[in-house]
Amino acid sequence: METLRLTTAQAIVKYLAAQKVEINGKLESMFAGCFAIFGHGNVAGLGEALYHAQDVLPTYRGHNEQGMAHAAIAFAKQHNRRRMMACTSSIGPGAANMVTAAALAHVNRLPVLFMPGDTFANRTPDPVLQQVEAFHDPSISTNDCFKPVSRYFDRISRPEQIITSLPMAMHFLTDAADCGPVTLSLCQDVQAEAYDFPASMFEQRVHQPRRQMPDSLELASAAQALLASSKPMIIVGGGVHYSNATAELKAFAEKHNIPVAETQAGKSALNWEHPNYVGAIGVTGSQIANEIAEQADVIFAVGTRLQDFTTASRTLFKDKTFIQLNASKPDAIKHNALPLVADAKATLPILDIVLKDWKADTTWLAKAQDGIASWNKHYDEMTSIANAPATETGLPSDAQVLGAVKRTGDALDVVICAAGGLPGELHKLWRCDSEKSYHVEYGYSCMGYEIAAGLGVKMAQPEREAIVVVGDGSYMMMNSELATSVMMGQKIIVVVLDNRGFGCINRLQKATGGAPFNNLLEDCQTVDSGAPKLDFAAHAKAMGAESEQVSNLNELESALKRARKSERSYVVAIDTDPYQTSAGGYWWDVAVPQVSQRKEVNASHEAYIQGKQNQPY
Repeated sequence: METLRLTTAQAIVKYLAAQKVEINGKLESMFAGCFAIFGHGNVAGLGEALYHAQDVLPTYRGHNEQGMAHAAIAFAKQHNRRRMMACTSSIGPGAANMVTAAALAHVNRLPVLFMPGDTFANRTPDPVLQQVEAFHDPSISTNDCFKPVSRYFDRISRPEQIITSLPMAMHFLTDAADCGPVTLSLCQDVQAEAYDFPASMFEQRVHQPRRQMPDSLELASAAQALLASSKPMIIVGGGVHYSNATAELKAFAEKHNIPVAETQAGKSALNWEHPNYVGAIGVTGSQIANEIAEQADVIFAVGTRLQDFTTASRTLFKDKTFIQLNASKPDAIKHNALPLVADAKATLPILDIVLKDWKADTTWLAKAQDGIASWNKHYDEMTSIANAPATETGLPSDAQVLGAVKRTGDALDVVICAAGGLPGELHKLWRCDSEKSYHVEYGYSCMGYEIAAGLGVKMAQPEREAIVVVGDGSYMMMNSELATSVMMGQKIIVVVLDNRGFGCINRLQKATGGAPFNNLLEDCQTVDSGAPKLDFAAHAKAMGAESEQVSNLNELESALKRARKSERSYVVAIDTDPYQTSAGGYWWDVAVPQVSQRKEVNASHEAYIQGKQNQPY
């Protein structure tokens, strides 16, 4: 057997570089690169190996381990999980910083390879700098925190272990049902150890998407339910994108007269002007989509895990027949659904053949079309400069800012967001004119994802404008990768909506009867002069970006036009109202205290109990 003598780190890098994927007839590297922040635990081992492989596996330096991992995850999401990146850090705090990103990738079923450095397998120098000592179990290190948030975890304590571990890692990074983050915890002494690896291990491997065909009995049950339906509805999730099944979904909905609503992850599968489109569903949904959901007799969920924002905490779909088309069986059986465990792209055409010429009643689709026309008038009102409802503070609302961003944009723009009130407004109001033009992380809704994700989106699709809309709270959580975008020449546009605190949670706090407390800066403990007014434009400029502060919506639109012409990352900051949101939405289960000294909380609890009566159990 032919062998190659390499260090463990060199072998890992060589293996990753050999993994390929075919996209639109072109063979590409599956791993577009490795984000790295070096320290003891990875600089001498993996760092040395990456140095010699820059032509086949580029290394990119982040400014924060969590931030660089968010960028890697966004890159994979924008590529529909076909291409991805690796991330490596030192031991201890460097590794711990990536755990939040691992959780985000796990929740959203997105692939990323984490390679944190670890303590010595031989334990000779224990305890080393940054080592977490667990006296009851000396095998535990910081990296054990990755176990609950990784689809696959392996601690490499011998060089030859990677011979079997790396193929398993690739399975979990590429399989539709099991996709998610993988962590290879690399003991720092083992990274540097040499071994005679089989040469066959490094042969080029082209990964093709595995498309599971539907079971005949499950297919028959799903078809029977639809054939018996008069008012069906489709809910489209992120799995439609990951399966590249948007064309099949459109054809299916059009032929069978079925209204289509979208989750956050499913948004942009249909353009906003498509005749079957009824908009966002659930807690942050449009009025018409939720009305159709209430009246539907069959819900056909395609590629969604139906989390509580989609189902309005299980109150929106009472007494419905559910069909769940999903590559993951645990997702397909949720809500007592008729499971259809299969790939969406492969299955929708087959289901179409079984249904033959069956169609939902034309009046059902017409009702949806009338409703979305009315909703579009609401959109015009909420996003206009002149005719929008006045806000409590007189400052622009989130909806008005989004309207300005959209008016100055292009059909191919990608809007990026994650947390606060903005995802709700985007879900309801953002109009998608092209596929993959909407990149909102709302599985983990992680504050701080936004700017780093903008970098990842731009790296994935440099021909498109990456526009990050972010609140001041999320900007303060993590903004370091703005400097990385400047350093790498990956231009992003960032619109900072400064409402002086956590406006979304302040609204939730008040809605549950609570007093305004510790969310808006004016309601926090501060010095007598109050919390400082943050100059986001100056901060961005200090990190190398172009920037400006604007005072109103007209100035915002002018600034956005300048930002589009810029060759460098550009930040535009605007003060906004923290109180107003647009109409729409549905009930959400947020537990309210049973007893309180505040009469408002007690009243809110009574309303909460009434709301829970609509849940199935």
